[in-house]
Amino acid sequence: MSLPYDLEIPLDRLTSVATDAARQAGAVLAECTRAGFRIEHKQVINLVTDADHRAEQRIIDVIYDSFPTHHVLAEERGLTEQSPSRYKWVIDPLDGTTNFAHGFPAYCVSIGVECDGRGILGVVYDPTRDELFTAQIGHGAHLNGVPIAVSKTNLLDHALLVTGFAYDIRDSPNNNLNHFARFALNVQGLRRTGTAALDLCYVAAGRFDGFWEVALNPWDMAAGVVILLEAGGRVTDFMGNTHSIYGKELVASNGLIHQAMLNLLQEDGATS
Repeated sequence: MSLPYDLEIPLDRLTSVATDAARQAGAVLAECTRAGFRIEHKQVINLVTDADHRAEQRIIDVIYDSFPTHHVLAEERGLTEQSPSRYKWVIDPLDGTTNFAHGFPAYCVSIGVECDGRGILGVVYDPTRDELFTAQIGHGAHLNGVPIAVSKTNLLDHALLVTGFAYDIRDSPNNNLNHFARFALNVQGLRRTGTAALDLCYVAAGRFDGFWEVALNPWDMAAGVVILLEAGGRVTDFMGNTHSIYGKELVASNGLIHQAMLNLLQEDGATS
């Protein structure tokens, strides 16, 4: 697949830096699980730990060591624009903070790279399983260097889906509970892992057949969307329109059950 523009920086070099940053951040998280960490509350059920901050700083240090002019959008720090640049790194140093804080081994480091606003690279690292998901635009998706592809499940009745719930579930009427109930009655199985980046990677690897969520942030999706698309999957909003990581909702699938998922989400105004 040829790219529509000159990236200037080789994809392999960007991937090398992203992979190094993800693994170093994963080492920070592993050390925090051994030595302990502090927990703070952003909101009643929205946590942040010093592990989030330490891992994020490690990623940023690695990025700026190689690309000091690139923009960085990070979950805890927000957007940093050093100078005009075509490149933006979109990072979540610890996707699955609540899991991490409780000792539940489902969390990851997520690093996506955009060029001219288009996602070109995704790296997601699960330090608990030493699983590294990577994808470069036009070059497929891989898990620990081995190519991966979405499942061939073509019926919702046979599908294993995954979803998540936002931190404002207690306050927002758009809390995904209606979608959850609807899908639970129409699929083989339904899971909630608490880490959107891994959910997307698991769809890419064929472990799940589809994923949807209503209140995501760019850093939740940037890397995983590239990985899923390069694995042969499909990503849209709830109406089937072109997806943007700067929107809030996402439907991701192996492509074969995508329309059936959309139909359920749109049934009787369920998307409101």
